[in-house]
Amino acid sequence: MHDTAHLHGRLFFELYWQPEFRIVAELGSYDVNGRLRDHAPPGVRWVGFDMAPGPGVDVAVAPGAALPLADGSVDVAVTSSAFEHDAAFWQTFLELVRILRPGGLLYLNAPSNHVVHRFPLDCWRFYPDAGLALCGWAARQGTAVMLAESFVGRQGGEGWCDFVAVFRKAGPGALQRRGRIADHAPAVNILDGGEGGPPRREAERAETDEMLAIAALRAAVVEAGAGEPGSAAGQAIAALQARLAEHESAEAISQARLATRERELEAAGERLAEREARLEAAGQALAARDAALAEALKRLTGCEQDLAMRDAALTDARARLAGREQDLADLSARLAGREAEVTALLARQAAQDAALAEARRDAAAQAAARAAEEAHVQRILASRSWRITAPLRAVLTRLGRRA
Repeated sequence: MHDTAHLHGRLFFELYWQPEFRIVAELGSYDVNGRLRDHAPPGVRWVGFDMAPGPGVDVAVAPGAALPLADGSVDVAVTSSAFEHDAAFWQTFLELVRILRPGGLLYLNAPSNHVVHRFPLDCWRFYPDAGLALCGWAARQGTAVMLAESFVGRQGGEGWCDFVAVFRKAGPGALQRRGRIADHAPAVNILDGGEGGPPRREAERAETDEMLAIAALRAAVVEAGAGEPGSAAGQAIAALQARLAEHESAEAISQARLATRERELEAAGERLAEREARLEAAGQALAARDAALAEALKRLTGCEQDLAMRDAALTDARARLAGREQDLADLSARLAGREAEVTALLARQAAQDAALAEARRDAAAQAAARAAEEAHVQRILASRSWRITAPLRAVLTRLGRRA
């Protein structure tokens, strides 16, 4: 991160941060030579996204991919020195607005000038009306975004002129800030929308810092002719040359940092490729596991259907068993009644048997008595006295008939 980007990022948090803010999402968080996270307020939850793993990166996302955050889930989104490398930054702008809560802030810093620096592409430079264009683009996509302020920063020691913009997603209340970044850092082509109406233009200028420097150098050359040493023009040329040398030195530093970043990105790309290969293998394994789970689910569904059929059959069997148990209870009751009747019959039969036995004993006794009487009679009939008295009995019998 170059000098002016660091300055503008610090001023954003000093002037725009509110006590109720809690979550910040950063796009382009790879730490090369400084990071916005250095200015994070105490207690903030910061999530950094970039296209490759590395220092300052919490989550690696592919260019153009959706950020793995829910709609309206962060208070502030920030991106610095990233949009110039984004082949479709206007889509990324909408993605950052998507994750903002209503009333949330988006801080954007992107170069307006300077050298080509590919990470892995270098596609764009941003001019003063870029913020208005992004608001218009968001409105055409159905999202209301307000431009709080934007400007082009004056050239810093490393040669960069930053385009800086602060946006507010439509939401309740009004914009809260303690001042403008443009009032605390050298700036031109200022647009101020902090009052809620159409942005107001200030410090308008058509020329870039480089154009002004070249024009001054040309004027000095014309004034000085050959630019004799010691003349005012010669001194101006010497000053401009010294300034040019400073810029060339700053550019050399930037190029060295760029080369370092490119090497780091190349290594990160290799790591990302390895990670993608591992993820692909894991995806294949997961697909195989998903297929196995689908087959297991199919079998489980069949088992559940079979179990449901068995449950239905069991319910029916239980109903039939309940019916049978009721029948059995009825039969048991009837059997108990019959048993009571049989018990009573048996009691009566026993009484009858006892009476019959008593009658038989009486009959036997009577038979024995008759037999004894008959035996006695036979003895009498067989006796001599019975034979001797036979005539007398005959006379008595006749006499009895006559009478």
